[in-house]
Amino acid sequence: MADSVSAHPVLSLFTELLVPSPSGREDRLAGIVGKKLKAMDYAFETDAVGNLTVQLEGHQANAGTCMFAAHMDEIAMVVTNVNGDGSLSVSRSGGLNPWKIGEGPVDVLGLGGASIVGVLSMGSAHTLNVRTEAIKWQDCKVLTGLSADDLNSVGIRPGSYVVPTLERRHPVIFGDPADPLTGAWTFDDRMGVVMLLMLLQSIKDKGIQPHHPTIVAFTVQEEIGGHGARVLAQRLEPEIFIAVDGCPMLPGTSLQLDGRPGIWSKDRLAAYDQRLLEDLSVNALQAGTELQPVVYDATASDASCVQTVPRIACVGHVRENSHGFEVARLSVFDNVINTLVQFVESWEG
Repeated sequence: MADSVSAHPVLSLFTELLVPSPSGREDRLAGIVGKKLKAMDYAFETDAVGNLTVQLEGHQANAGTCMFAAHMDEIAMVVTNVNGDGSLSVSRSGGLNPWKIGEGPVDVLGLGGASIVGVLSMGSAHTLNVRTEAIKWQDCKVLTGLSADDLNSVGIRPGSYVVPTLERRHPVIFGDPADPLTGAWTFDDRMGVVMLLMLLQSIKDKGIQPHHPTIVAFTVQEEIGGHGARVLAQRLEPEIFIAVDGCPMLPGTSLQLDGRPGIWSKDRLAAYDQRLLEDLSVNALQAGTELQPVVYDATASDASCVQTVPRIACVGHVRENSHGFEVARLSVFDNVINTLVQFVESWEG
């Protein structure tokens, strides 16, 4: 199983990115992304909030700037109180529900790179009144085995983040060996980061120059309102903003886990640019795949959060089990990359 994961370029790169990266603490992942960009000989900038950007010249210097963005932050838990017995009260950062993560080992992030291992606990089931409804955050705590003073000495306090341990994050491959599925703790949105790194590698390898001036961005704090993308849009003023993210399979949608990527048509914040949707769909066909359009009522992306950009889109892998141990068809990742490469190479807008 491990050999199969390491042999697949997408999952191998994804595994390299499995470091804690909660909203506002994306520095570990940003450091790895920066090293990857340097290895590809790309110059990049880091802004005041932590976004990384690579700027590419276009054939038409006066064409509108096109920005591709994937967010580096992940859903997590945040400490709300350090209790007298050394346990930690926690709540969510982003859209994490306790029943999605379940009991098990977690990393509690302190200051200066320090961390400790704890266990997320939801209490005993050996009672007469075993809960039958969904667990809420007030029913949870993190057991640390340390005193409050010990925790304070490594900078663990209200506001510290808690994430699953590395062992619980790793991808697996399963199902039909000819067309397998893959799962991991939240592809959202490390896999988007993988897609953009591989897009940049293809641009370098093929000597592609896009028609439009192009910015490839790795953003922060999408899970808590798209703060990083908003800062970028205000500062760099792109005309086109394409988020590379996942497409959750929700009840009532027609999305299929069949290797075809998805493309957002509308979400709770915005209607996406329909001409851009059509252009991306045409390029997907030319790349040998097809995009599945979807409408969401209760989600948003970096693209819809910016709100000041004239033309927006969101494209990416279709996934089951969103904001949990997510599952996708392994072939969908190559199909997303091929679509993006085709679009950058041929789209004139």
